[in-house]
Amino acid sequence: MREKPTPPEDYECCQSECSPCVWDGYYDEMDLWRAEQAELKAQAEQLAKDASTPD
Repeated sequence: MREKPTPPEDYECCQSECSPCVWDGYYDEMDLWRAEQAELKAQAEQLAKDASTPD
């Protein structure tokens, strides 16, 4: 499981509209992190549902 990305520090962005900007990388990493978190949540909910269902 990846750690939640941290936003770039102010000094890391030059405000020159670079492509890619350090913020682009941050947003891409956040998208991946959110997708991973959603998958983990879905798995946990399914496990809880399976555990509460009698055989």
